[in-house]
Amino acid sequence: MPTRRLTGIELDQASLSAPSTEIDHERQIAVRDLLAENSFAPVGIAHQGPYVLHLSGRDGRLVFEVRDEAGEGLAAHHLSLGPLRRTIKDYFLLFESYFDTLRSATPEKLETVDMARRAVHDEGATLLRDRLAGKIELDPVTSRRMFTLVCAVINRAGPRR
Repeated sequence: MPTRRLTGIELDQASLSAPSTEIDHERQIAVRDLLAENSFAPVGIAHQGPYVLHLSGRDGRLVFEVRDEAGEGLAAHHLSLGPLRRTIKDYFLLFESYFDTLRSATPEKLETVDMARRAVHDEGATLLRDRLAGKIELDPVTSRRMFTLVCAVINRAGPRR
């Protein structure tokens, strides 16, 4: 039975930066959780799913290639990284701060940093949903997990400004 969801996620290895242990762990969790539960609905294509997503960064753009399970291309959406850069930069700064705080700070300080990190993560997920509107419909949970994967490929996706 067709379903409008992802059954596979491929991250372009050439787009990935050498991750820290923590970033690699976050990426693995996001992929696992996305495959377990997601709502992914490309707009304007007849194929009703399931889908495989190939996510990459090319020439300063984020590329969402939607394929069927046999690997046949169905759609490709190229998003400028400009509107996402500040939020992703803030996310990584808070991500690093969180793990630094985890090692040495009080529970109250850790909670404060974690709340800020989650707020920036939510902001990035909302921005990603807005940027994909009219191309790919995502629910909030899927968008949040997808933002984690976008962060994984953004570091090498093109020149910084």
